Amino acid sequence: MKALNSKSRGGAALMLALWALFLLSAMVISWALDINSRLVVSGNAGRVLDAEAMASSGGDVALAEVALRPKDAPNSPNLHGQLGNQEGYDVQMIGECGRLNLNLLAPGGVENRPLVEIVRQYLNLKGVEPNNVDIMVDSLLDWMSPPGLHRLSACPETDDYRPAHAALTSVDDLKKICGWAEFTAKPGWDEDFTLINCGGPIIDIGWASRDVLRALLGALGGVGDDRVDAFLQLRRGSDGIDGTIDDPQLDLPTALTTLGFRGGRTPENLGLTPSPPKTTTVFRVTSIGKSGDVTRTVQMIVSGGGGLRGRPQVISWKEL
Repeated sequence: MKALNSKSRGGAALMLALWALFLLSAMVISWALDINSRLVVSGNAGRVLDAEAMASSGGDVALAEVALRPKDAPNSPNLHGQLGNQEGYDVQMIGECGRLNLNLLAPGGVENRPLVEIVRQYLNLKGVEPNNVDIMVDSLLDWMSPPGLHRLSACPETDDYRPAHAALTSVDDLKKICGWAEFTAKPGWDEDFTLINCGGPIIDIGWASRDVLRALLGALGGVGDDRVDAFLQLRRGSDGIDGTIDDPQLDLPTALTTLGFRGGRTPENLGLTPSPPKTTTVFRVTSIGKSGDVTRTVQMIVSGGGGLRGRPQVISWKEL
């Protein structure tokens, strides 16, 4: 009997020891997992900071290129950089003046009729019904015109809808304007609009998108998307990409002839002459920084020579 009790006590002690060992192992594993998760979080945080630094570095390089050679900055090889195998940046520069400047539609309430017609053509090309185009354009013109000027198709002022009677402060202001809700709910709705005043002619056709060119051609009395496609092919060079080193230097008569205008001139009675291709130096700079599999993006709008002592002026900056 004593031997049996001794064996029982020995078995219980062994079970207790095994249980303690199990608990200790579980604690060690839990501690190791916690340390590992903290290391992963710390590593990811470091990657995020490195990616942000790379994106900012790309932006700084773009500013330097604009300062040194503003018209050739978009095709600089320095806009793509690599640091080791894990880190780097890629910068894209697109001319801002190829967009439609909405604040030039009716400065002080005086309509810029050629630009208004281009915007109408643009909305038609985007599939907006003609009646809705009238509402959208007239309401936009009323929004930026002094009180007392009311267009025929514009929405009336009410207690719930009060136009600002001032210039737009952001492209997103279109979301507040009567008739624009459906259009501004679509992805990429703002890709052809700007509020940046480039000075000079309305549109730099060297940077205008296909739809802006189609709208411009329609407003000028031109016809045929094939003309626009032929111009884009010529403008982009052999690689088919804007802003690269193989892009040819086009003068305005050559560009307009390619777009289908006889003699390389637009009809004088329309009062609209585009800017010569890629002569403006206001750019939308998008810099993507990467560190491992983490990416961060910053976007700037910069003007060459618009700052102190001829330095590039940073008009806007934001993280995407």
